[in-house]
Amino acid sequence: MKEIEKTLEWIKKQGLYPNPPIVSSPHDTEVIVNNKKVVMFATNNYLGMMKDPRVIEAAVEGVKKWGIGNGSARLLTGNLEIHHQLEAAIAKFKEKESALSFTTGFMANAGAIPALAATYKTDLTSLLMGRTEKNRDTIIFSDEYNHASIVTGIQLSRCAKEIYKHCDMPDLESRLKKYPLEARKIIITDGIFSMEGDIAPLPEIFALATKYNATTYLDDAHATGIFGDNGRGTEEHFKLQGKADVVMGTFTKAFGGVGGFIVGSTKLIDYVRVTADSFIFTAPIAPPVVYGLIEAIKVVEAESWRRIKVLKNAAYLREKLVENGFDILNSQTQIIPVRIGNEIKALDVSSELLERGIFVPAARWPAVSKGSARLRLTVSCDHTDSQMDFLVSELNQVRDSIKL
Repeated sequence: MKEIEKTLEWIKKQGLYPNPPIVSSPHDTEVIVNNKKVVMFATNNYLGMMKDPRVIEAAVEGVKKWGIGNGSARLLTGNLEIHHQLEAAIAKFKEKESALSFTTGFMANAGAIPALAATYKTDLTSLLMGRTEKNRDTIIFSDEYNHASIVTGIQLSRCAKEIYKHCDMPDLESRLKKYPLEARKIIITDGIFSMEGDIAPLPEIFALATKYNATTYLDDAHATGIFGDNGRGTEEHFKLQGKADVVMGTFTKAFGGVGGFIVGSTKLIDYVRVTADSFIFTAPIAPPVVYGLIEAIKVVEAESWRRIKVLKNAAYLREKLVENGFDILNSQTQIIPVRIGNEIKALDVSSELLERGIFVPAARWPAVSKGSARLRLTVSCDHTDSQMDFLVSELNQVRDSIKL
């Protein structure tokens, strides 16, 4: 415990210990934070599904029929039919053969990546000795800004890794060239990067994967439901639907609930189902949430105005911020960073904005690189122009008072 206490003291002394405000109302464009109504630019509830009346009604129906939990892991206590229905719904939405749901998006990556990278040895020796052994000869190629859940999945695989520069295709290719064509390789990338707000160059990634005989794994958490002509995600955005070998997504963002999923071929999903520890050894998404998610998928697919509006709002806010001299890095999406640089100043700006009636979180090291702290704005389909104008106006005033 002494080492733990020492580390905790150091974290607090460096100003790194988070102190998130208390939110007393459901996520919306306006919320009650620290007992005060503020405009919120801090939620991933992009399409308003979290409190949509139809989704809530479905969740209530789910809790009445199934209760609040599942009892245990699916491989132990059996599959509820509603989990099969949810997986069929998201597979259909993503235009894949099959799907597997996880309790969270983090658990999807933390379970699927090591399962796919470190495959079980199928030799007779393993069977006779009564122990499982794994092949760890896969090389994983990962963007340096990939989500922490991907990083964890790679670490758990215990396979060799190559971390390429952010969206830098020459760097990725130079690393792929180092290995024989027949070597087992997996390229893993976010579709939309959660701290940068930019989009992975999927056409180039898929081309390199073909050239160097690599499997592709796409984390489409922030794009699912929003990007592409039908909201299928970044594959559809680039007119490359079906190109990724494995697609991961989340139910926590566009669909307003909680949970994660993997979609792909039937054989892929059958394999992950019996090899991903984060699926095997834990309970699934709670039945009321499953009911709500099934309804949310229907609404998101039917009401295209929601994704059109969120992208329109994001474009409007990006333009206003750039016009006013703010550095939004290379954001192309509903995630809009405003670069501050200094960690303490980023926290000060976030705190000052909250005092002025705007909730915007600060992302800082170690979530982002040291010295690249930023505000992390997120936009929903329900934000109004006046709310976004208010944000830009207050940001200008805070910039002047804090001397950014």
